[in-house]
Amino acid sequence: MRVVIAPDAYKESLSELEVATQIEAGFAQVFPQWHYTTVPMADGGEGTVDALVAATGGRVITCTVSGPLGTPVQAFFGLTGDGATAVIEMAAASGLALIPPAQRAPLHASTAGVGALILAALDAGARRFIIGIGGSASTDGGAGMAQALGARLLDAHGTPIGPGGAALAALARIDIAGLDARLQDCHVEVACDVDNPLIGPSGAAAVFGPQKGATAAMVRQLDANLRHYADVVQRDLGVRLHALPGGGAAGGLGAGLLAFLGAQLRPGVEVVAQALGLEALIAQPDLVITGEGRIDSQSLRGKTPVGVARLAQRHGTPVIAIAGSLGHGAEQLHAQGIAAMFAVVPGACSLEQALADAARNVRITARNVAAVLQAGGTLWSATDRSQHGAARTRPAPANGPDSAHDASCVLAHASPDGHGCPVR
Repeated sequence: MRVVIAPDAYKESLSELEVATQIEAGFAQVFPQWHYTTVPMADGGEGTVDALVAATGGRVITCTVSGPLGTPVQAFFGLTGDGATAVIEMAAASGLALIPPAQRAPLHASTAGVGALILAALDAGARRFIIGIGGSASTDGGAGMAQALGARLLDAHGTPIGPGGAALAALARIDIAGLDARLQDCHVEVACDVDNPLIGPSGAAAVFGPQKGATAAMVRQLDANLRHYADVVQRDLGVRLHALPGGGAAGGLGAGLLAFLGAQLRPGVEVVAQALGLEALIAQPDLVITGEGRIDSQSLRGKTPVGVARLAQRHGTPVIAIAGSLGHGAEQLHAQGIAAMFAVVPGACSLEQALADAARNVRITARNVAAVLQAGGTLWSATDRSQHGAARTRPAPANGPDSAHDASCVLAHASPDGHGCPVR
């Protein structure tokens, strides 16, 4: 039996690699003879750099860049094993988590640090970019990023505008003649897990501004400024951003990456899965196991478990999800190809205790899931013998070949196409 284990991280608890390792350890207690392939996953957010660097034998490079409010921060990006692709998490340079709650300034936060990371990656030889956007502190439409890369965003007097979304009101002209020439040879993919437009009631300011500390008045100001910014971009660059799906992600950074770098915006889990060659790995196994910290209705919006399950559905491979917790709407994921879901927390406990025991709980839950498959295989075997008039005999040893084969029959009937037991 071949099993692919492709979970995302449990945020604030376990990395995607740690989750995958514990799932394999739990299953191996019951089925040590099975073949396991671990593929730590991410959806373009936190953990994307680690996942792609680990999968390709790459490395993480640290550098000091301008943080969201202009103070230096220690950031990082990944370089894949072949040295050609840079993997960037915008939150490493311009993330909301870099600013203490009392100091958040939604009108002035900038994406300049993201531009600095892109420059550092260019210097390292990268010409392909995977940029995960999410968790941003800014609502500047990617203006700070563009300025860091050499674009000139000027006011009516020909003076560069300041940082942040508030400064966009003064924008009169955009000059990209000074944009780093190396960018012309680059391919940029943006891993984006929302489809919000740049402006309007479901845009960057209205939906995400309050999460960054913006008041109602600030939201109106930022939305108006982003609209003006989009107008100037359309006039000077010939790119229309106003209703771009995903343009509102990360305070409009998605729109800015498209306008200045010609980036392609795609669901984050698709970008990561393609980079990892996940579909080819999923095409062959008998079972896929995925998961994330919490599975609920929001998991339908481009999160890892659904992305993995949709790939597995194409090949009729059954999927089991092991999550930190199951929330409202989790049952909707059955229709996406997830046969069964399990939460790892065994009972009522504090959040602190759940986080502290996460590794052990994942391993125990995985072992229990494997035991259920083993028991199901035994029941399948007994039913099969009964239907064919065979005498009931004691089941084969738990880890023997019959046990593995019978478990495969259970998995075959759990698969999306419902095919029966494979021939021995």
